[in-house]
Amino acid sequence: MSRKKVDWKIKNEIYHLGERTFIVGAINVTPDSVMDGGKYEDPDRAFVRAMELIDQGADFLEFGAESLRQGSKRVPEAEELRRLIPILKRLKGKIAIPIIVETYKPAVAEKAIEHGATVIKDSTGLTMEPDLAKVVMQHDVGFIMQHMRGTPETWAKLQSFKDPVGMIAAEMNAALNRAGRAGVLRERLVVDPGLGIGKRKEANTEILVGLDAFNQYHLPIQISPSGKPFNSAVAVDPSDTTTIAAATMAVLRGAHLIRVHDVALVRPAVLIADQAIQGE
Repeated sequence: MSRKKVDWKIKNEIYHLGERTFIVGAINVTPDSVMDGGKYEDPDRAFVRAMELIDQGADFLEFGAESLRQGSKRVPEAEELRRLIPILKRLKGKIAIPIIVETYKPAVAEKAIEHGATVIKDSTGLTMEPDLAKVVMQHDVGFIMQHMRGTPETWAKLQSFKDPVGMIAAEMNAALNRAGRAGVLRERLVVDPGLGIGKRKEANTEILVGLDAFNQYHLPIQISPSGKPFNSAVAVDPSDTTTIAAATMAVLRGAHLIRVHDVALVRPAVLIADQAIQGE
């Protein structure tokens, strides 16, 4: 399938998405990260990793200072800032690519923007802190809205559900309306259907298959496949291989941004998928 061409405005810069896939290199600066194992809670190690991801070809860097693993507890604002701000201070003025900060807390977003972040990602779709949208609007930063089903504390109890694409699309539309009512311009928005964020492997696979449904918003689409489970004819555990496969499928089905923790691992597959799209 052909990929939709869309623009994404971050501050005063416009990114033309669709000609190629943009890669977001993610770093979790938490002690209990599933993907990073707490390795980058130390600002010095996080800084080195950031430079590695840039060298590997990352177009954006994303930092998250609150774990969203199953069963995790919410952390206080002060603790999230304690983890996040030192690495933002280290990076400010030293890199040329945009910094994304994952948070749903308005005060954390405000401080992150003050220290150089130009994109905020809300993994809750404005369900926990709707006032976050006001911060985005006031600073003209980019805004990635990810869909979350339930909360990490409740994920283990959630049952499977029918028509995940239809449900996510409807709830994402409601989230976009919330952002719009707060004054966030659509040109600043990206949608992420939230693989694994309150979803089991069957739903994750259906999201990939039905990804073109999210083109209805005429917005950039991000997919985050790292470490997510997917359905298959035989049992397959999440691994580097499944991440590569899911990223490739997402690009071929129209994703504009791929968010991963290992850029070097996924970038070759993304480049091949991009070439396949261009050859259509």
